[in-house]
Amino acid sequence: MKPKHPVQENSLEPARFSFRYKFYWGVASLGTSLISGIYGGLLTIFYQDYLGLTARWIGIAATVYAIWNAINDPLFGYITDNTRSKHGRRIPYMRFTAPFLALTFILVWFAPPKAGQQTLFWWMLVSMLLYDTCYTIIGLVYSALLPEVTESDAQRNGLQISSSLFAMLGTLLGFLIPDMVRPKTGESSLVPLYVAMAAVGLVSMGLILITTFKVKERKEFAVIDKTMTPWSAIKFTFSSKAFLFLVAENFLIILMSSLLLGSIFYLADYVMQWPAIQLLAFLFIPLIITIPLTTLLRKKLGVVGAQQLLLVIAGIGLLSIVLVPAAMIPFCIVLAGIGLAGPQTLTNVLFAQVADDDELRSGVRREGAFFGVNALITKPAQSIAIWVTPFILEQTKFVTRASNAGEIFLDQPIGAILGIKIFTGVIPGIACLLGALILVWYPLRGQHLKDIQGRVLTLHQEKKQQLDERSAYEL
Repeated sequence: MKPKHPVQENSLEPARFSFRYKFYWGVASLGTSLISGIYGGLLTIFYQDYLGLTARWIGIAATVYAIWNAINDPLFGYITDNTRSKHGRRIPYMRFTAPFLALTFILVWFAPPKAGQQTLFWWMLVSMLLYDTCYTIIGLVYSALLPEVTESDAQRNGLQISSSLFAMLGTLLGFLIPDMVRPKTGESSLVPLYVAMAAVGLVSMGLILITTFKVKERKEFAVIDKTMTPWSAIKFTFSSKAFLFLVAENFLIILMSSLLLGSIFYLADYVMQWPAIQLLAFLFIPLIITIPLTTLLRKKLGVVGAQQLLLVIAGIGLLSIVLVPAAMIPFCIVLAGIGLAGPQTLTNVLFAQVADDDELRSGVRREGAFFGVNALITKPAQSIAIWVTPFILEQTKFVTRASNAGEIFLDQPIGAILGIKIFTGVIPGIACLLGALILVWYPLRGQHLKDIQGRVLTLHQEKKQQLDERSAYEL
């Protein structure tokens, strides 16, 4: 039985979605988050702690990685926005890139373990760049589909909740799987990790492909909208006041989440000396519970108000990590989990509002441009996180497994324990509070936002009529 497609009660009602449609929408998020969760949580500790690559080489790789990200995201955003194909301007890119995402992800983990520093560096760098190119295309297209399929903040929030819940499952598995297969002693083999990473890549590819065959694009944007020159696209993008404030906030959120997810194994192994799964439960259970509740917060406070409140909660929890005794840290992680529900579910709804406002100014749906330029500005935050963690550890005399005959060294210097608390709690916490502050100046809210959404509905009806007329003429 095929899933129900979005329905419209009349010509000026936003599309509404069935549960089944939302389910298929979220399946791709399970695939992408499973891959990205493992990548974000395991990459640094794998190359530094297990393979012995120094912070200097990791920092160089992270810098080159950031430069490439500065190019590929807006490039692919512009390409997808301006693709005119009977098969659509989003789905084909997502579908045909999925196998290459699986392959390049697998290659990241097959670095030769006994190689020298330069060989490890080049393997890490090249595999990172290839993987990120594929992930960029799929992630950008998937994000760009959300604003165009419906004009309703409520429906967009519903789709994003589905996506976020699947993402939480994928991210949680992304921590549990490597924790089960990563070497625990110096004699342990890397073979179980290799097998697990290959399986993850193939399963994730299949999940992404399922969504591409169940979700449909709106043809009027791929047929009726005119293409834009690169200069016009840049001009309209950076003339959006709402976008500039939103992307500044999102930079801080990406920095926060990258540091937190990339350091959770360090916090579990060396500060709490717990199995990682126990600490992850304090993060993910509150997060999963809070994600559906963002609907209530959105109704009460609006999208931007709900985002600000949740960021403040996360910021307080993360800053407290450095202040409280170790036994209280799990409760700080609970607050962080509650607050993370905002970035998980509401950020893309805010970008959808930005795209609506831009369409009234430019006449064209340009989600790809906004998500692409957003990544141009925010993905360096991921590179900063990759570099900050090993840098702080090296400066605080952290003892790696590689330098301790492959065995974990629990009696770390006090400075190293403090360093872990800083890049796990202090820096991400400050980023959350600054992000909430920046959103004070975000202009799309209240009656102004309602007026924009009403005008966009009318414009989309006009485009749909033009598509129908063109199709009738061609027949």
